[in-house]
Amino acid sequence: MRAFIFPGQGSQAVGMGSALADASAAARAVFQEVDDALGQNLSRLMREGPDDQLMLTENAQPAIMANAIAVLRVLEAGGVRLADKSDFVAGHSLGEYTALCAAEAFDLATTARLLKVRGEAMQAAVPVGEGAMAVLLGLDFDAAAAVAAEAADGEVCQAANDNGGGQVVISGHAGAVARAMELAKERGAKRALPLAVSAPFHCSLMAPAADVMDAALAAVAMQGPLVPVYANVTAAPVTDPDDIRRLLVQQVTGTVRWRESVEAMWTAGVTEVVEFGGKVLSPMVKRIAPDMVTRSVVSMDDVEALAKEI
Repeated sequence: MRAFIFPGQGSQAVGMGSALADASAAARAVFQEVDDALGQNLSRLMREGPDDQLMLTENAQPAIMANAIAVLRVLEAGGVRLADKSDFVAGHSLGEYTALCAAEAFDLATTARLLKVRGEAMQAAVPVGEGAMAVLLGLDFDAAAAVAAEAADGEVCQAANDNGGGQVVISGHAGAVARAMELAKERGAKRALPLAVSAPFHCSLMAPAADVMDAALAAVAMQGPLVPVYANVTAAPVTDPDDIRRLLVQQVTGTVRWRESVEAMWTAGVTEVVEFGGKVLSPMVKRIAPDMVTRSVVSMDDVEALAKEI
């Protein structure tokens, strides 16, 4: 069995998608549709920068989605259909929206607009400087979550991403995250590193953004996905649109259970994953399930190689 997977924030870079767009009309059509949906020349920002503008959450989220969908559409233009070649889809954080777009639960324009709203809402939820995120290396999830809870001391500090292989991201008030980093080192973490992010994602401080997404998701059309999607907050496959909406709202403040999602896919019989538009998730998957076959597809050469072998 095979799953198609889609990366989250952090996989953006100036120049992303430009070579693919130069080589493929299918990719250019994706970028144009996203530009039209947003009323913004996002594709030029992706191609030319500046980097500080692309890094903004409200730009990075739709850009990462557009890049991944462009890669998939180039593959599909060659006659490869997702429903024929993938048993499941999954994505990390915003990548869950990309996965749903890939599986045709949302159309491309709707996905772009939802991610623009999501990025803006997440950025607006907490004043810049009040929140922070950090990655703890060398602690398992339970140990990292315990460190976060102890360091909170009346503030918010939570385990935000369980990325597997002893990599856990924590999120919350800046002071609490700083305390957690020091406490993690005392508890045996190999490293504790602050992340260059503009807001504390996937913690309870994002509650205002969850309310925004609740309203936004209620207002858009959604179909059942072509294949089940593994939800971040449950690490389980889901197909019902009402359930998907509810879980996407919970995802804004909830933990991204990526390790458990990969373990669940492996248990379900998935032996191969294909990551579209990035090279971030495949190494994570290998750390979690060493026997899983992984492939990252970013360039036209990658697409052509996959089309021959899939």
